[in-house]
Amino acid sequence: MSIIKSFSVANGDMFYIEHGSDNFTTIDCCYSTDLDNQEDIYTEINEKAKNKGITRFISTHPDDDHIRGLVDFCSQVGIVNFYCVENEATKTDSSDDFGKYCELRDGDKHFYLYEGCSRKWMNQSDNERGSAGINCLWPITSNNKFKEALKAAKEGKSPNNISPILTYSLTDSAKIMWMGDLEHDFIDSVKEEIDFPEVTIFFAPHHGRKSGKTPSDILEKLNPRIIVIGEAPSSNLNYYNGYNTITQNTAGDIVFECTDGKVHVYVSNNNYSESFLENEKMPDTYGHYIGTLNF
Repeated sequence: MSIIKSFSVANGDMFYIEHGSDNFTTIDCCYSTDLDNQEDIYTEINEKAKNKGITRFISTHPDDDHIRGLVDFCSQVGIVNFYCVENEATKTDSSDDFGKYCELRDGDKHFYLYEGCSRKWMNQSDNERGSAGINCLWPITSNNKFKEALKAAKEGKSPNNISPILTYSLTDSAKIMWMGDLEHDFIDSVKEEIDFPEVTIFFAPHHGRKSGKTPSDILEKLNPRIIVIGEAPSSNLNYYNGYNTITQNTAGDIVFECTDGKVHVYVSNNNYSESFLENEKMPDTYGHYIGTLNF
């Protein structure tokens, strides 16, 4: 069993994976003292991670809504292993959090993500501990479109398109995919280079914005059972009609409890519901139980 949590952090991204193995993974950070739940987030992450031998922080890209509070995260939680795409992104309006990102990116704690990369214990097991089940499908560092995205980020332009494509999978259970903030036109231009698998849960890129809408032919390959639409102004969202969706704007925090052939789903909004899920009458262990996906 493993737990994937997507925090409701007001127009930003922040996730963790509590692996069934001796691993704990945080993906992105969006901390703001303006939000009431921020101290609770760090308390929860520390509690979940404290008994794990390997902890890692994956940064999809250095936009503010994905690294906000990184300085505080380092002081309150700590980062032992920092994963990102190799880049030289700069910013004209640099912040302390971006400075911390660059320090981690360029320091001795980093591991650079690229298509097919392998690492203990990200996706390799040994006699000491099991794999975290995390794999990287993109970037292909030799791809010219990706090189253009790197150049743009180095020039201080948007780093959205340096985001990696990541999957997390369990044996006989769910497969989950993240694409950071990859934009529609960019992913459409490189899609023939990527071997897209079928997935159970798909976190829509760019928080579900129309600018990050995943092309329909990619969605057909992914065949997601659930698409999570992140937090952004509702006028900017694409709602992926024809697919089962959970919208974080109204659901709040979302927790997926993954077991063999099942995903139990919980949210923090007690009034939220989705009719496509089956009611298996689970207790409200991780929030308000809204149903189970069987596959």
